[in-house]
Amino acid sequence: MSVLAEAACSLRVLVVDDEAPARSELAYLLSCDTRISSVRCAASAAEALEISAAEPVDAVFCDIKMPGMDGIALARILGSFAHRPQIVFVTAYDEHAVDAFELRAVDYVMKPVRAGRVAEAVRRLYPSPDRADDPDETVPVELAGVTRFVRRSQVRFVEAQGDYARLHTAAESHLVRMSLATLEQRWPDFVRIHRSTLVSLAHVRELRMDDGRCTVGLDGVELAVSRRHTRELRERLMHRSSPA
Repeated sequence: MSVLAEAACSLRVLVVDDEAPARSELAYLLSCDTRISSVRCAASAAEALEISAAEPVDAVFCDIKMPGMDGIALARILGSFAHRPQIVFVTAYDEHAVDAFELRAVDYVMKPVRAGRVAEAVRRLYPSPDRADDPDETVPVELAGVTRFVRRSQVRFVEAQGDYARLHTAAESHLVRMSLATLEQRWPDFVRIHRSTLVSLAHVRELRMDDGRCTVGLDGVELAVSRRHTRELRERLMHRSSPA
């Protein structure tokens, strides 16, 4: 469980960056925020682990490209801590956005940092009951070396392709480096209709039963529903349509 659940008013923050000017600037911006109670700094991932092990922190603002252990590896280790801090990546490179998404980073801030952007990252650190249901959450997808961001609300259904998943929107599809099980866990507004398919409940237009065979209709797309998932799908659709 994140220590943010125990820190309702103020946050203990750790800044990790091997470059002293960048580290100092970010630490200064964070110290000016009244929501931050303390700011500590580390010049390496190894030092960050020592600090975090000695005294838990609520959030880690972490550079990615550092000598020795990089920020991605550091975030993976911090994710195994009993008091798991929230992660905000602060980097000059956008090529790690997919890794950040997989690690459930709270934010991905591009350098050079700006006061307003840092303040927004701090706001995102506070727990929100609506965060898991936020349709405006974006998913980073890579295409020919370019990272694009697709809104979750645009995704109609997802198909498994080995260890990857293909996101289908109305106009196109995107292959992302994460499993169907990961997306099913993270996206509560999607439901599994087949061992290899998730569908967005918001995009389901009709449910058909024909001689024991179940299908769901999206706009212009019809998808088969396996017998084992038919009941859950019907219940989820009924719950969605029921008045509060």
